[in-house]
Amino acid sequence: MATMAFRRVYVWEWPVRFYHWVTVACVAVLIGTGLVIGTPPAFLAGGDASSHYWFGTVRFLHFAAAFVFIFVFVLRLYWMFAGNAHASWRAFLPLTPSGIRRQVREALQVLRIDVFQIQTHPVDYVGHNALAAWSYVAIFAVTIFVSITGLALYAPMSGWWFPHLFTWVTPLLGGDANVRFWHHLMTWAFVLFTIIHVYLAVFHETVEAKGEISSMVSGTRFLDRT
Repeated sequence: MATMAFRRVYVWEWPVRFYHWVTVACVAVLIGTGLVIGTPPAFLAGGDASSHYWFGTVRFLHFAAAFVFIFVFVLRLYWMFAGNAHASWRAFLPLTPSGIRRQVREALQVLRIDVFQIQTHPVDYVGHNALAAWSYVAIFAVTIFVSITGLALYAPMSGWWFPHLFTWVTPLLGGDANVRFWHHLMTWAFVLFTIIHVYLAVFHETVEAKGEISSMVSGTRFLDRT
C-alpha cells in the first residue's frame, strides 16, 4: 500500500450521483417515447380502438419521465448551492478574472487532449474539467428550454395549475407548431451530448485510470499523490 501512486478523494456526493443516474434513465425514456410521438408508426390491428391504447401509454411514459426529469434537475440546481465545491455553481461559472482565465486555459488543454490528441500529459483536475463544465452549462440551458416548452405543450391537456404557468411560451415562439419543432429539435442535442459524454468518460477512464466512470457509483476518484 505504501507504494500506491494514487489517493482516494470523495468528489461526487449522493445527490449528484442520484441526479446523474435518474437523468440517464429519464433521458432514455424521453428520447425513445419522444421520437415515437413525433413520428408515430402505423399499426394495423383488429378489434375496437379502445383496446389498443399503446400510443396513450407512450404519451403517459413521456409525461411521467418528464416530471421526474424536471424534479431531479431542480434538485441539482439546489445542490449547486448546498453541495461541496465540485458540485457548486462556481465550478461551472467562475466569476473572478483569474478563475475565468484558468478555466479557458484548462479548456484549451483538455480540447487538445480529447479532440486533437496533441498533448499527452493529462490535465490535473478533481471534479469537472473546464471543457466538461462548459458542456454542462450548455446542457443545463437545453434542459431548461425543453422543460418549459414541454410544459407549454402539456398545458392545454392538463387541469393542473403548474403547466399553465408556461402558456406564455407558445405565443412567444410563434405558435404550437413552432414549440413542437424546437422541443423536438432539442432531443437531438441530448442525443449528441450523450454520445460525446459516453465517449469522453470511457476515454478518460482508459487514459487516466482515475475512476472517471466508477466515481459516479462510489463518489470517489483517484488522484496523484502529491
